[in-house]
Amino acid sequence: MKKMWSGRFRQPLDPHFEQWQRSFPFDKRLLPHELDASRAHARALLQAGILSSEELASILFGLDQIAKQAVANASSLDDDQVEDVHDFVEKQLVSLIGDVGYKLHSGRSRNELIATDLRLYVRESIDQMQALLDGWLDILLDRAEDAGTAAMPAYTHLQRAEPVLVAHWLLAYVEMFKRDSDRLADCRKRVNLCPLGSGAVAGTTLPLNREAIAAELGFTAPTSNSMDATSDRDFALEFVQALSLLALHLSRWAEEMILFSSQEFGFVQSPEAYSTGSSAMPQKKNPDLLELTRGKAARIVGNATTLLIVVKGLPLAYNKDLQETQAPLFDSTETILALIPLVTGWMEAAQFDFEHMQATAESGFLNAWAAATYLTERGVPFRMAHEIVGQAVQLCLHKGCELQDLSLEELRQCSPTFDKGFYSKMPLDAVLATHDVYGGTAPAKVRQAIATLRAQIASIRGMTHANA
Repeated sequence: MKKMWSGRFRQPLDPHFEQWQRSFPFDKRLLPHELDASRAHARALLQAGILSSEELASILFGLDQIAKQAVANASSLDDDQVEDVHDFVEKQLVSLIGDVGYKLHSGRSRNELIATDLRLYVRESIDQMQALLDGWLDILLDRAEDAGTAAMPAYTHLQRAEPVLVAHWLLAYVEMFKRDSDRLADCRKRVNLCPLGSGAVAGTTLPLNREAIAAELGFTAPTSNSMDATSDRDFALEFVQALSLLALHLSRWAEEMILFSSQEFGFVQSPEAYSTGSSAMPQKKNPDLLELTRGKAARIVGNATTLLIVVKGLPLAYNKDLQETQAPLFDSTETILALIPLVTGWMEAAQFDFEHMQATAESGFLNAWAAATYLTERGVPFRMAHEIVGQAVQLCLHKGCELQDLSLEELRQCSPTFDKGFYSKMPLDAVLATHDVYGGTAPAKVRQAIATLRAQIASIRGMTHANA
């Protein structure tokens, strides 16, 4: 079988090198995009006078047949002779319609084709991910709404700090993943430019209507420099870096769910459908989905680093090193697309022990800042109020009680500013109410935050549907 580039060569490739350098085993994922790009290019060739109407019809028929065969019979892609997806399409097309199939490659290069295919792949993947993130955010909001006014301890340095609503805690994750969705939408703008017509490096040699090609493929515009277009992988780097942040957030969420579902915390009951047991210890229920989520995040961050290192020393324009950007891109994309539905299912099925969470929020001096605030409102400088409440905590530790259990006489040993009004500031609901600021955990502010986030996510959903 002749290579697409074999005319200048007289000796065959070393057979081991020939198999080693092939990209078809992984770039066959790009077949639907390769066919779409080829259809658009074929129509441009008709306008440029290179193809007749009959030849165009024949080529389009052949491309459609290749697509149908791939869907009907996956083994049709098991070809160990072709070099890449471009080679595969040409081979299949010629076998279906004869030598007119060779005309399809007029005025184009594999360099621009792979850049186009990858942009189409990333664009489609972003749209799929945003739809999945939309569902993930909905579940987080639903669980926040279901939690009502249930409270829990918030932690700093992994030590109990202050009480917050369970809903407020969950909304922190909504904010994280909403940023991820925003980053993907922003990345999509830079992805959505069409390299077709860039040729190998200097631009196509035929009078192709690049604007028409870009419009047919749903791109915003053609790329503006042929050298940049054929060698640029910024869009892939930016996309996988965005995925690494998304994976990092999923890993942080998974770590907290692992902690909170342990017997030591007991806040969350991990669903059995996403857990496994031990082959040695019959009592175990291991949080495998959550642990694998942490592990997958490491892989995606590693892929982002791989992409940066592949590109960092490349001169313009296309170099075969760029073939090595595909596997990390595909792996990161497929990992995230598989992971989001799983964590969504876990979050939907998990059970929260609100009673235990609330009880835990009512002990351990989580109302200490509220106590200092009480003194501050009575004219005590905050630094002094902080010191006074710290002394009261020391007294509680000695007695084995909470701040609200101290008598007024004991409190006044720390400061004469204390009066009976102190005790009304110490219950959990009063402590929560003190955080009555935008972004705070006061119940009214959290209800408002849920409503605002639902509206924002509905807007994201509308944009996702518009791009689909």
